[in-house]
Formats: sequence, C-alpha cells, structure tokens
Amino acid sequence: MVRLLISTGEVSGDLQGSLLIQALHREAEQRDLSLELLALGGRRMEAAGAELLADTAPMGAIGLWEAVPLILPTLQLQARVDRLLDQRPLDGVVLIDYVGANVRLGGKLRSKHPSLPITYYIAPQEWAWRFGDGSTTRLLDFTDRILAIFPAEAEFYAKRGAEVTWVGHPLLDSFEQLPSRADSCRQLGLDQDAPLLLLLPASRPQELRYLMPPLAQAAAMLQQRVPGLNVIVPAGLDRFEQPLAAALETAGVRDGRVIPAAEADGLKKTLCAAADLALGKSGTVNLELALQGVPQVVGYRVSRLTAFVAKYLLRFQVDHISPVNLLLKQRLVPELLQDQLTAEALVEQALPLLRDGPERQRMLDGYGQLRSTLGAPGVTKRAAQAILDQVQG
Repeated sequence: MVRLLISTGEVSGDLQGSLLIQALHREAEQRDLSLELLALGGRRMEAAGAELLADTAPMGAIGLWEAVPLILPTLQLQARVDRLLDQRPLDGVVLIDYVGANVRLGGKLRSKHPSLPITYYIAPQEWAWRFGDGSTTRLLDFTDRILAIFPAEAEFYAKRGAEVTWVGHPLLDSFEQLPSRADSCRQLGLDQDAPLLLLLPASRPQELRYLMPPLAQAAAMLQQRVPGLNVIVPAGLDRFEQPLAAALETAGVRDGRVIPAAEADGLKKTLCAAADLALGKSGTVNLELALQGVPQVVGYRVSRLTAFVAKYLLRFQVDHISPVNLLLKQRLVPELLQDQLTAEALVEQALPLLRDGPERQRMLDGYGQLRSTLGAPGVTKRAAQAILDQVQG
C-alpha cells in the first residue's frame, strides 16, 4: 500500500486538490495499487476520496496584518499533523500552492525524513513576482520534483536546478465541454435576453472586507445604467453567504442573488456560460472566466499597512496581478489595485465590456491566444502518473 499526504489551503487549493485526488485514485486503480490519501485541505478533497486530517480551506490570507490571526491556529495545526504523521509513516508528499504553510511543512519533513519523496504541484508564482532586485526560492531545499502548470514556471525553476515537469494547467480538464447560454439561463431561472453580471470577490475572509463593498456598489451603479441587469455572487465558503447578501443589500443591488457554497462548484460552468461580464479578484478564477469567454475586470486590495510595507520596505514588484495578463505579458484584462479600486472606476471599465464593441472583442480575441499557453487536456492524469512514478521508484 502507498500512503500519500496532500497538503494545501484556501478554496482554490481545495478544488485543485480534489481534482488531483480523483486522478490519483484512477491511476492507482489502473496500476492495481492500493492507495491511501491523507489530506490537509477542505470538504472538496474529502469528498474526492481523501481522509481529511485538518480543514485548511478557510485558512488563507494575503498580507502581513491579514495573516496575524492565522499564526497561532497554523502552528497548532502543524503540531497536531506532526504527531499524526509520526504514527502513520508516509511514502510521499504532494504540496499544492499555499506557499507559507507548505514551505514550512516541506522543510520540516525534509529534515526529519531525508529520503521522503516530496512533489510540489502548482508552485508559488515566484516567476511572476519578486521582492527587491530578484527572486529567490526555498522550494529547491526540500522538493524532489516540481510539476509546473505554466511554461514560465517550468523555465524559472529549471534554471535554478530543480527537476521540473510541465504538465499544463488543470483547468483545461474542466472546460472541455461547456454548456450553452440558453441552457444555463434556463437552469438558473434567468431570462437569456437579460444581461448577467457575476461578482467574484472572495476565497479568503479578508477579501470580503476589502473587495466586496466596491464590487457591490459598482453592481448597483451598473444596474442604473444597464436595463434588466441581473447580479449573482457565488459563495466560496458557507460562512461567506450571509456577509455577501448583506453587502448586496447595503449597496442597493436589486434582486441580487447569492449562490450557496454547497452549490457553487457544480454551477461554475453554468454561471460562466450565462454571464456577460464578471467583476472580481485576481486569481485562478480569471483563467476560468477566460476559458469560458467571459469578459472581466480584476481588482485587488490589502490593508494600507501591508501595501506600505510591500512597496517601500520589501520593494515588492509585479508587472501584472491577473494570471491572464501574466501569461500574455500584456494588460488584456483591466486591473485596479488599492486606491484605484473604486466603484466608479469599476463601472468605467465595465460598461464598454458589456457592449458588443471593440473593447469586448479585443478581450475575447486575447482569450483565444491565452488558451494555447496552457498546454493540453489530461493535466491531472499526467500529474498523477508523475507522482506515483516517483513514489514507486
């Protein structure tokens, strides 16, 4: 029997972990291999067939001040996991994104178990951002193989001496077959002739505070300019549902609708197929929208303390924050950061994209170029094969 630990955090990591777990089970069955999967993740990974050691999906933050409340719970969780793993020896470890906690876990496991195979799948985007004059990476200190999802990621780590396999982006496996707008609107109970705006503000608690108010205000303003505009917000976590609904009401959004977290994953393709525009945070969701041809405006905001420290003390530099723009190396998708992220600015960027004009067509054409940079379908299968090849030696 092979026992693996898969470690991730936040909503997006939980989703990607669940897809990998399904692929690992399929590959193990083909190899007639008995497989036991332990997980640090969330309910999606548990439903996919892993034994959940701890729920880390709600434990995500970007920024210095924002991460303070998570320090003690994270240390307590790691101590508990250490005790569990001493009782249940591992044959391999897979780390998925979740850079701070996974780097600490990887380093600790390497020091205690020097021969334990450790794979990093969906590595931190060090190829895209940097502090000061250049990027350094700690992943090479403990990782045996990196399964890269972007070509630039593979090149970055290979140049620094890592064993790298480019498997492609796992979203390609999920967006091969897409529903029609008519069927999607019917399933959602919407008039297909009425425009639909998606708000996608949060996979982390801090994002509810910093992102949802301007997004909701922009939605209310757009309803005044665009007749019949529907507004829908899928919740990333159960505990987000009430705050999202309250934010829509406070902003004056008419008939705003929150999709419960339990339904949001299953309706993801349906929502995108029905949507005319999305306003949301930066992250994997930007690629999901691009693969379904949904024009978008991206925003992000952290606390003023975090922004000050990052800019003036750490000299944080980044050309783009949206993966779409990072991959295309151009500003295809509008980005509004910190003080730029206002309801008025969102509306200014959104209105041209709601019309069938050159701005909308330029973005859709760019999406077509983007797809060619993501590889080919079969990503999670290739990742599962590489992981099992490594642990079986």
